[in-house]
Amino acid sequence: MTEPEQIDLLHGGHPHVLSSWLVGDVLVDPGPTSCLPTLLAALDGRELRALALTHIHLDHAGAAGTLARRFPGLEVWVHERGAPHLQDPAKLLASATRLYGSEHMERLWGEVAPVPEAQLRVLRGGERISGLRVAYTPGHASHHVAYLHEPSGDAFAGDVAGVRIGSGPVLAPTPPPDIDLDAWRASIGTLEGWAPRRLVPTHFGAYDDVDAHLAELREELERTAGRAGELDEAAFAADLIERVRPLADEVDAAAYAHALPGDQSYQGLRRHLERRER
Repeated sequence: MTEPEQIDLLHGGHPHVLSSWLVGDVLVDPGPTSCLPTLLAALDGRELRALALTHIHLDHAGAAGTLARRFPGLEVWVHERGAPHLQDPAKLLASATRLYGSEHMERLWGEVAPVPEAQLRVLRGGERISGLRVAYTPGHASHHVAYLHEPSGDAFAGDVAGVRIGSGPVLAPTPPPDIDLDAWRASIGTLEGWAPRRLVPTHFGAYDDVDAHLAELREELERTAGRAGELDEAAFAADLIERVRPLADEVDAAAYAHALPGDQSYQGLRRHLERRER
């Protein structure tokens, strides 16, 4: 068995922010088109059969359409809730533009091209494809899935496993529009039920202390929701910075800030809390 291979996409020039994983001829989360030169250099001419998207946010799936055009035989695996937005990314782009500002979209993400319907493989959860077991794992996004690579025991968990870089804390990325903490807790249970050898969040790495990681994520979901209810946006963002300030490696502290914008996490949580109150 060939071990899954991590590819650091060096998003924005920052190491340890965003990774793809090559599992045989399947690529989990290709990242944005702005990182495509780094990705293609790492692939070094190896052919891809499929992209396995955990969800359609641009940092995970922005290059899907560009790669589908480059490789006409490429399959793109995506949850059924996300598939229409890959075929026509107009609403996805409008949402991202509201978050990041039109002046930053090209620099951050590059081209976001549509994926032809013929190249989509639509998932619901429960499938087994090429040694990968699929589970529907909403919470961070309503179109989120995770993949268990059964030969290795690696669980590719996108953002539903949080953000963790090296020895730093497990933090919860909670951007708008569809954070659902109850669904997220259930999805953590799904990951635990797999009993994987390693947990692989896209931001960033592979960790074999699976139970401890998921327990810390559960605690962080409770903590961060409470802080969003108590603080304003500026104070919430400052609190996140303080969580990673003690890291000895300043590069990792910068990577957290790049992967987990505090203002967006606050906005997503406030939207969730207000929706729950209504």
